[in-house]
Amino acid sequence: MWESETESVRGREFGNGFFSSTKHGFNTDGFQLKGQSWYVATDIPSDLLIQVGDINFHLHKYPLLSRSGKMNRLIYDSKDPDLKRIVFEDLPGGSEAFELAAKFCYGLAVDLTAGNISGLRCAAEYLEMTEDLEEGNLVFKTEAFLSYVVLSSWRDSIVVLKSCEKLSPWAENLQIARRCSESIAWKACANPKGIKWAYTGKPSNVSSPKWNDLKDSSPSRNQHVPPDWWFEDVSILRIDHFVRVITAIKVKGMRFELIGAAIMHYAAKWLPCLIQDVELQADEMSISSHSNSWKGGFHMIIPGTKDDNLSIQAKDQRTIVESLISIVPPQKDSVSCGFLLRLLRAANMLKVAPALVTELEKRVGMQLEQATLADLLIPNYNKSETSYDVDLVQRLLEHFLVQEQTDSSSPSRRSFSDKQMYEGTHRGNNLNPKSRVARLVDSYLTEVSRDRNLLMTKFQVLAEALPESSRTCDDGLYRAIDSYLKAHPTLSEHERKRLCRVMDCQKLSVDACIHAAQNERLPLRVVVQVLFSEQVKISNTLANAITLKDPAETRYQPLITNRKTLLEGTPQSFQEGWVTAKKDINTLKFELDGVKSKHVELQKEMENLQRQFEKMSKPKPTSAWSSGWKKLGKLTKMTTVENHDIGPQISTTIEHVRKPPRRWRNSIS
Repeated sequence: MWESETESVRGREFGNGFFSSTKHGFNTDGFQLKGQSWYVATDIPSDLLIQVGDINFHLHKYPLLSRSGKMNRLIYDSKDPDLKRIVFEDLPGGSEAFELAAKFCYGLAVDLTAGNISGLRCAAEYLEMTEDLEEGNLVFKTEAFLSYVVLSSWRDSIVVLKSCEKLSPWAENLQIARRCSESIAWKACANPKGIKWAYTGKPSNVSSPKWNDLKDSSPSRNQHVPPDWWFEDVSILRIDHFVRVITAIKVKGMRFELIGAAIMHYAAKWLPCLIQDVELQADEMSISSHSNSWKGGFHMIIPGTKDDNLSIQAKDQRTIVESLISIVPPQKDSVSCGFLLRLLRAANMLKVAPALVTELEKRVGMQLEQATLADLLIPNYNKSETSYDVDLVQRLLEHFLVQEQTDSSSPSRRSFSDKQMYEGTHRGNNLNPKSRVARLVDSYLTEVSRDRNLLMTKFQVLAEALPESSRTCDDGLYRAIDSYLKAHPTLSEHERKRLCRVMDCQKLSVDACIHAAQNERLPLRVVVQVLFSEQVKISNTLANAITLKDPAETRYQPLITNRKTLLEGTPQSFQEGWVTAKKDINTLKFELDGVKSKHVELQKEMENLQRQFEKMSKPKPTSAWSSGWKKLGKLTKMTTVENHDIGPQISTTIEHVRKPPRRWRNSIS
């Protein structure tokens, strides 16, 4: 539609792109270039030299004075009546634009294109070639071409906006960049029906759509247009113009998923570090305590400690990162969590403004359950002792918990979460965001625990940041603790006990319990707790197995007694199924016997450990001397009490029983 109008406007108003002034002051055959100088092909010698950059123009005063207000002021206001040389150092568009303006002044035909119209429009404004001097002057001609030709074409709008990068601030003041951005945004949000594919400027075979007249395009020639057809064309723009286009597209109500996809496409083109394999970069990082320098494969310039030390390329990349952060849609899932984390990595590397980094961290916390371990291993660029930025992950967890608390307090969000958990249970998938984040944190702790400079308090805070209900199994947490104990062999017994408190022994699997029972790095008390919890689990399992054993035997007893009769009257498939079922039953019985024997062994080990523990907990024996005095004191105390209680009865009895001894035996003779 717009391209057909373009051709008609060009043919009607501009003669297929060529136009000239209405008056001719000189008969000339054109301009001739000799070295670095332009000459007018005429018999009249030039009386004015104009220097624009490195190019010299040998011209005449009269054609320029009749159409340029600036030339009038420079020549007539000058104190030198014989002024023959003028230098334009700040003319927008440079020598190319001035060449076209000079040809227009001489009445020569000028070819207007999307590539030169913006520079010529700014040069005409600079030279003050307005309607006050001549009707149909250069300002009017270029403005009409912009309005009726450029802004009606998708491709021309992109080209003109790209050319405005070298024309600041003239292109901004003349509203050229704003009008092109609005035109691009309007066409990107329009209904793509009626668009057919045509060549624009793409390097690949797949090209951008060309806007054609709907009346001339038949349905058979139209192809399906994907929603991202405009990504590649818009991604060639400079970051400030890209931000302007995306802002205009937001205002027009495009879906936030498409806007986020366009931002990721732009970042992939201008920041190649965001699409590299982060796992390979993490492997190349030095984790030792003696080296904190990161040796990843980022194609970025790592800045120094001061802003003055930043290279030009690093400053440009920082500007891109800051601009992308500011235009990311606020809706959740507008961009992937991996993209946000890589953008956060680049922001920390390039020393982006703290306010933008905080906002980006909040965005990551909104969808942290989608992150991967490779994206979460962000290097520490603040010259800290640890190789990875553990404090950053701690802040991300805090933002995630705040977001989860907000979502759980909302009734609509809570019902949607319950529906997700219900569907996940029936599909066999765990869709609980806290459980996913817990697994991610356990893997992250296992990775960063190998750093010998990681403090135990940071490890504990990160491990205890999530609630206990988020972990159904603590195997990952046990693996992280064991890795930390292996990397820090100098921890005291008290520190090891305090570290193991973050783990729940009752949530360990059988394999983890077996490993923990043989782990010499764990404290003895933790090993006893692990064995005790495993004994309780095995006891419960055996109780359930015995409860289910009798119904199973009664159920299959008739089948065993009548097995021959059934097999004789059934097909071969039933026989094979019965043989398979019998093998499965025998396998289950064998496994049950193995569990029983393992239970007996664990009971014996538990008894031995309990005896050793009781021996260690018994008080030390006292010496014989002190024990003798204690017995004598007890005996004296007991005698005194007995004498006091029995009283005169004992004394009377003693006197009654006592008799005088007989010294000599009576003789019988």
